[in-house]
Amino acid sequence: MPTTVNIEEYRMLIDGRLTPARERRSFESVNPSTGDVFARVSDAAIEDVQAAIAAARRAFDEGRWPGLTLAQRGKFLKTIADLIRENAKELAELETLSTGKTLKQTTFIDVPTCADTFEYFGSIPDLLRSRENPVNAPVKSLTEREPRGVVACIIPWNYPLIMAAWKLAPALAAGNTVILKPSRLGSVSILKLASLIEKAGLPAGVVNVVATTQEAAATALVKSPQVDMVSFTGGTATGQKIMAWAAETTKKVSLELGGKSPNLVFADCDFEAALGGTMSAIFMNQGQMCTAGARLLLEDKIYDRFLEELVKRTKALKIGNAFNHETEFGPLVSLEQRNGVLKFIEKGKSEGAKIATGGRIPPGAEFARGAFLEPTIFTDVRPEMFIAQEEAFGPVLAVFKFSGEEEAVRLANDSKYGLAACVWTKDEEKARRISKKLQCGTVWVNTYGGFYNEASFGGTKQSGFGRELGIEGLLEYTQTKHVCIDRTPGGKPLAAAWF
Repeated sequence: MPTTVNIEEYRMLIDGRLTPARERRSFESVNPSTGDVFARVSDAAIEDVQAAIAAARRAFDEGRWPGLTLAQRGKFLKTIADLIRENAKELAELETLSTGKTLKQTTFIDVPTCADTFEYFGSIPDLLRSRENPVNAPVKSLTEREPRGVVACIIPWNYPLIMAAWKLAPALAAGNTVILKPSRLGSVSILKLASLIEKAGLPAGVVNVVATTQEAAATALVKSPQVDMVSFTGGTATGQKIMAWAAETTKKVSLELGGKSPNLVFADCDFEAALGGTMSAIFMNQGQMCTAGARLLLEDKIYDRFLEELVKRTKALKIGNAFNHETEFGPLVSLEQRNGVLKFIEKGKSEGAKIATGGRIPPGAEFARGAFLEPTIFTDVRPEMFIAQEEAFGPVLAVFKFSGEEEAVRLANDSKYGLAACVWTKDEEKARRISKKLQCGTVWVNTYGGFYNEASFGGTKQSGFGRELGIEGLLEYTQTKHVCIDRTPGGKPLAAAWF
């Protein structure tokens, strides 16, 4: 656990310089394990956001970044990856201090994943080359793939470093310039990352990072006619607002939104694997994941046995300070977030669902000031219930019973969301058959949470559209242009002689 009690100041990155906000405004960052303030963050006003947009616009329009080759841009991305690895310990600690996720997770998942994503897109093959189209005419028809321009990347607080890398790395590789806005609850590790990007020596204005508590400043970023694209990860309601604001200037939007992912466990599964995977799917990062397997669908043949063991293991989880290496389940990101999840739990109880375990603030002095909440499992849940349809974004699991594939698929698809799903069965043919019927962007079979730089990720329905990672994630930040060169013998095309 860090021994320093100094409250660090974290500045924005605008036009290649680390700078405080106008009027030196700042906000406090609170450790959700203890309730203590550990940092102050520059709080951007509209003028700061406008300065960041102007810097990104200049860097793009003057060709400082898009004028480089993909390989040249890649060298900068790989330098950022190296700097992340060199500063891994500090980044992991800051991510834990900000979000409450365990130090084990930030050390072994978040920071390495962040670095690896920059490395991957820094080394990606040249997918942006011109393509000649086989047109049946005396022309040379070329499809050029170009960057979008200035991209606003807006990320949530649950996986700040990973989300930043997922957006920054492909957007930059494609030749765009970026304004990155993190959540105020997960901004400290991102502003540390900004300082590393500044050290990497990218041309001024290529990457700008601004955190803000002011809605007007965030709205100005989305609405600005100088911003060509918005890539947003967060809640569905906010995503819908961003779509409306972006429509005012007809800019492209990519949205990765909420989820209520089904976790289908069949009787022919590997029982231990399915049990452990189910716990990871809902209790990793205290359930604060858009892909959380928040709806557990158990086949009737194993329902009682599986539920009994799941409740037993959930009760045994060690809740504690996220910096304690023995902690398996840390605090939620804030007291505000915990209060929202507690209201969600009360709603479930009022609808008639029964709590099999959890649902309370854990007793004890060590939990008094933090944002702790017991992992919660609901049974007797009906599909029409609020807790079956809405996203808690916390450690709350709704359990259903099904009989046979048809009912399992029907229950799984009974949601406005379509982000991810899990299927647990030893019958791979059945798994493939069910996967094709599930209405979502990712299906994990006999595992959970496999994210790979080589494979795209994104949702359907109200979970959004657009893709992160993979070839699709790179091309998301590009647009195509058709270049048509006349090759008519004698240089006299029909268009030249029409009138």
